[in-house]
Amino acid sequence: MYIGALANGFIIHTPKVRIHRPNNNLLHSNFINQMQMKSNPYALPTKQRIKPFFFYASATPSSLETSKPSFRSKNPKDINILIVGSTGYIGNFVVKELVKRGFNVIAVAREKSGIRGKFSKEDALQQLNGAKVTFSDVTQLDSLEKTLNDLGVSIDVVVSCLASRNGGVKDSWLIDYEATKNSLIAGRNHGASHFVLLSAICVQKPLLEFQRAKLKFEAELIDSGLTYSIVRPTAFFKSLGGQVELVKTGKPYVMFGDGKLCACKPISEPDLASFIADCVMGEDKINQVLPIGGPGKALTPLEQGEMLFSLVGKEPKFIKVPIQIMDFAIGVLDFLVKIFPSLEDAAEFGKIGRYYAAESMLILDPETGEYNDEKTPSYGNDTLEEFFQRVLREGMAGQELGEQTIF
Repeated sequence: MYIGALANGFIIHTPKVRIHRPNNNLLHSNFINQMQMKSNPYALPTKQRIKPFFFYASATPSSLETSKPSFRSKNPKDINILIVGSTGYIGNFVVKELVKRGFNVIAVAREKSGIRGKFSKEDALQQLNGAKVTFSDVTQLDSLEKTLNDLGVSIDVVVSCLASRNGGVKDSWLIDYEATKNSLIAGRNHGASHFVLLSAICVQKPLLEFQRAKLKFEAELIDSGLTYSIVRPTAFFKSLGGQVELVKTGKPYVMFGDGKLCACKPISEPDLASFIADCVMGEDKINQVLPIGGPGKALTPLEQGEMLFSLVGKEPKFIKVPIQIMDFAIGVLDFLVKIFPSLEDAAEFGKIGRYYAAESMLILDPETGEYNDEKTPSYGNDTLEEFFQRVLREGMAGQELGEQTIF
């Protein structure tokens, strides 16, 4: 999904991970179900006080894994991993990592993949080199079931990197919930005993439709009978690269408020793919919800901008946009959508931008209700500064920012 923050160029994806273990009762799906709106079985109540979702611990012990011999006793080449969302930005990295580790990877792709379907079947086959590529429609359970039946092999693990392409209301429920649920059902019907889900750290504070859709699926996965690893990453590197070229050409860096409204511990796509691959065999990641960020301290938009100006050797110049401008625009869109329902997605995009302009992509501390840098686990070696240096040399080719960007 490339919806991350519309502000500050967001699209909006080695050291040991530190897992914090608050009350396990928070993981029960009834806690999630309390948040669903009566008039819309998929939504949160608009007037109910939002409680953060603090899922860091094991819901059930790993001993609940099925009584049949674990796939983890097999050689990787004999482990069949079904990956859906394989042609997505993160999914593509995950396929490469799993292939590199020697697994038998079965990648499900659309016949027309990529942003606005710009890639053909031939492109997908080349992109997913090393995997067994099969084409199907994950939004249709019958289609996915038939595809797996035609393959004639059993599945050990499902890895889902599915995510809404734009964060729109209907697309969020179609992809983040329905299609992901289809992959769970089809995988389980073909023998899968473990499910690795790429989710998002922002579901801790669910105010947006894609967050609600992800949480609903997370709850059903936890109650599914399969073991699971739910990965909730912070911001992806590419979601922070939207202003690199502007700064390089002498333009000011644009940010909301004073540039300190939010912060994140961005993780590179290869590091995230490595962590997701760890979840396939890692027994310490069974039945865990795993927030994860990259190495180093959390960075605010102001610090990201200062880093960029330092790398290009220019005096920092900033444009500070009042966050209230977004509040006004959202208010107007919310009013208009009552008259013109077709504006529903436009209103949602405004809320997405507002969310990522003000909310940090860090752990929400259950004791203080504040975002906490130190409690956000770190993984990997790649740094944002190294990413900026590479983009300054090579540009953002191959890392398009998706359908919803502002600057």
